[in-house]
Amino acid sequence: MKMTPKIGTTGETKFVVESRHCIEFATDGMPAVLSTPNLVGILERTARQAIAPFLETDERSVGVELELRHFAPTPLGATVTATARVIGASRRFVDFQIEARDDRELILRGVHRRAVVTVGGFARRVQSKAG
Repeated sequence: MKMTPKIGTTGETKFVVESRHCIEFATDGMPAVLSTPNLVGILERTARQAIAPFLETDERSVGVELELRHFAPTPLGATVTATARVIGASRRFVDFQIEARDDRELILRGVHRRAVVTVGGFARRVQSKAG
C-alpha cells in the first residue's frame, strides 16, 4: 500500500432497488425484496472503492471475511445507502464496519475484512489451481 488507510475512512454507495437486486423466489405471494447476496456484493464493492486510492498500481483488495446480520426487508423501488468505514488496518488487511439503510431503517450491519494482494501474485495462485 502507498499509505495505510486511516481509521474512519469511509465509502458510500446509494442505489435504488431494482428487480435485478431482488430475490429470485419472489413468486406465489412472496414480495420482491433486496436479496442479501446482492447487498453483500454492493457493500464489498463500496469497501473496495474506499481503499482503492491507498493501493499501489499493482495491488487490489479481495474480500476474505464477512460477518453480518440482515435485519429487515427492503422493497423494490426503495433507496439504499451502503456504507463501509475502516475500523482497522495493517500492511496486508483492512477491516470495515459495514452498514446499509433503506428509506426507513437500518437493514444490515456487520464487519468485513479485505486482504491487499498484488495482481501478479493473485493471478499465479489462481493459475496454479486452474491448470
